Amino acid sequence: MNPSAKAAHPATREAHARVLAELDFSDQQDFDDARRGFIATVPDAHIPADGGGVAFTQRDHAFLDGPLADTVNPSLWRQSRLNRIHGLFRVCDRIYQVRGFSLANVTFVESDSGVIVIDPLTFTEHARAAWQLYQAQRGPRPLRALIYTHSHRDHYGGVRGITSPEQVAREGIPVIGPVGFTEEAFAETMLAGVPMRRRSLYQFGTTLAAGPQAHVDSGLGKAAGRGGDGFIAPDVLVRELRERHVIDGIEIEFQLTPGAEAPAEMNLFFPGLRALNLAENACHTLHNLCPLRGAKTRDALAWAGYLDDALHEYVPRADVVLAQHHWPVWGTGRIAEYVAGQRDLYRYLHDQTLRLMSQGLTPAEIGEQLIMPNPLSRQWYARGYYGAVVHNVAAIYAHYLGPYDGNPVHLHPLPPEPAAQRYVRYMGGAEAVLARAREDFAAGDFRWVAEVCNRVVFAQPDHQGARELCADAFEQLGYQAESATWRNAYLLAARELRSRGAPALPAGIAISPDVVAQLPLEKFLQFLAIRVNGPRAQGLRLRIDWLLPDGESQRITLSNGALNHRAGSHGAEAEVTVRTDRAQLARLLQSPEDMLRCLDQGEIEVQGARDRLREFVLCLDAFTPMFNVVEP
Repeated sequence: MNPSAKAAHPATREAHARVLAELDFSDQQDFDDARRGFIATVPDAHIPADGGGVAFTQRDHAFLDGPLADTVNPSLWRQSRLNRIHGLFRVCDRIYQVRGFSLANVTFVESDSGVIVIDPLTFTEHARAAWQLYQAQRGPRPLRALIYTHSHRDHYGGVRGITSPEQVAREGIPVIGPVGFTEEAFAETMLAGVPMRRRSLYQFGTTLAAGPQAHVDSGLGKAAGRGGDGFIAPDVLVRELRERHVIDGIEIEFQLTPGAEAPAEMNLFFPGLRALNLAENACHTLHNLCPLRGAKTRDALAWAGYLDDALHEYVPRADVVLAQHHWPVWGTGRIAEYVAGQRDLYRYLHDQTLRLMSQGLTPAEIGEQLIMPNPLSRQWYARGYYGAVVHNVAAIYAHYLGPYDGNPVHLHPLPPEPAAQRYVRYMGGAEAVLARAREDFAAGDFRWVAEVCNRVVFAQPDHQGARELCADAFEQLGYQAESATWRNAYLLAARELRSRGAPALPAGIAISPDVVAQLPLEKFLQFLAIRVNGPRAQGLRLRIDWLLPDGESQRITLSNGALNHRAGSHGAEAEVTVRTDRAQLARLLQSPEDMLRCLDQGEIEVQGARDRLREFVLCLDAFTPMFNVVEP
């Protein structure tokens, strides 16, 4: 129990009563499907972390086995109970999944002489536990291939729990992924990694304790977990929109789906097994067109098109559809309805957002007005446990028109802190705002209370009354939210307001050294470039050659505060030559201080103007990943 949490407001209980009346909670088909084919599990899916503590557990979510809590949206409570079902399951002949050991699923396909592993989960410990469970039940079988369906970390980060780079090289194990996989994984984990990792704590509620007034689910799965992570780059890339491969006797038809749920993603159809794996393009939820953690906006029109192609090309030949989250659907008729419904979700959102955009409405206006058709919205697989209509509308708008809504008042608005100070002054001061806000809170108008009280927090961060009332409003919005990610964001915001600031840096959000060690030097330098403090570096001009032992080299030019680089060498014009191995790159990214230490202690081989290189390092910023979000 969260000691600072409050009870459900009467308005929240009324909102939940409406949900109970609108949806068919007697429908148990999803529970039957989620339990179908169960073989065995680890008690409570409890997985210790190699470094001590717990990497993943469902033990703390046992409260979901009890009666519905009035602090959780009833529809989300149902999804949270479904995501609590865990273990090894038989999907069909030769195909098995471990579900509920991580945010995602790992799929095992039994080939002629071994196993093909699809998506080795988020962390090493998660994947290792799933692999051990599978082998304990199905017998030891050698790894014959590794497949990544897409470029999100919960589908590749646990790879070292299945294999190692050494085993892959020694045994010639193919690692297969969609074209662009490594580049897109890098873009998310490194270039935009610092703000994305901080925002992901809000999306997944990583630092929230489990409980009916706190964390209940993540929508796509129970929780993100923690542990060690790694990266093995694919050496076989699927490049064509349709490709057929035979891997150790198993025929797979790959369908590339770039720009849908991930910039690099693909579906897999197994014609001999009559099974269709839709990766993360069709799960038992409305997905995000831009997650709360941030990402490149997803193409709703393309997403619907890929599902339409799969519906016509593969579904008539399938007896089961599975995905890398949630549970499968069996039977050609049910599969067709499910895939068509998922397709219609994204097509409807796209077309109706564009229709209302074309009438001049802004994202906020469209999100307030647009509702899903009743026959679709009453399907459990179309509910917004992970995505939400309002947020997806904003993503579609930004995909086409960018973040500006056309009103010139938003061309150059004041930043949040000075704007808040002026708002509060115009509204008669903090106490006047709070007096009105308390009346609105009593009336259940939590969206407005959160907005105005957050203005006071940004104007006067030490105003305890504003912090408390804003937290109370966020909390009730979290209790009402059907989307697990919205619930997590609201409740974490409430907790940080009450505890005054961001929590300590949690484990498991650092950049994986494996990712850095396998990056081309060009990608490492892209990340280094975003750390250059432009104003501090504007007077420094420098030409650097950076070389790796395998012969890769980049010529770097620093001028006007911008770091540019390209393959090759400056030759005699290079003022500094740096030689490192790949293992050093991860250490050099930790902080400018670490880079200076390596430089001063001779751990980096440098020729030329060492003092100029030192001057350059002093122009690099260190990033603080736990910046404030709901206060200045």
